[in-house]
Amino acid sequence: MTASIYDFSVNNIQGKTVSLANFKDKVILIVNTASECGFTPQYKELEALYQKHQSQGLAVLGFPCNQFGEQEKGDNQAISSFCELNFGVTFPLFEKIEVNGANTAPLYAHLKQSAKGLLGSEAIKWNFTKFLVDRQGKVTQRFAPTTKPMAIEGEILKLL
Repeated sequence: MTASIYDFSVNNIQGKTVSLANFKDKVILIVNTASECGFTPQYKELEALYQKHQSQGLAVLGFPCNQFGEQEKGDNQAISSFCELNFGVTFPLFEKIEVNGANTAPLYAHLKQSAKGLLGSEAIKWNFTKFLVDRQGKVTQRFAPTTKPMAIEGEILKLL
């Protein structure tokens, strides 16, 4: 049987283990984030989507990553403070992870295999790659870093 995202546990930004089964029956947008990236302003749109559709069952999950141009140098506390102070982020953030290479987080290995990128590539190309997951825990789509969060609102609404 293929794993669903509900089979994974991850550490939140405070270091506590969270089972993704806690998000069962929600539409989930999973994003690898960074604080010093040209796409960092997307935090604002991610938060806006979360605020607008949270009551309908949308969850946005942010996974900081320092693998692209070292644009996420801070520790978990610094990342959390930055997101809250600069973008008013209230959606869940998780511990810094790796999304490519030998130390790829198991969740990201699953996401990349479930929704391949351009030309069938599994590699994450940059910060703010987005994965959309339906209410059954199935990864339905991958969106490029250049795709603004509000541009995928229609896809989110279809699943809500």
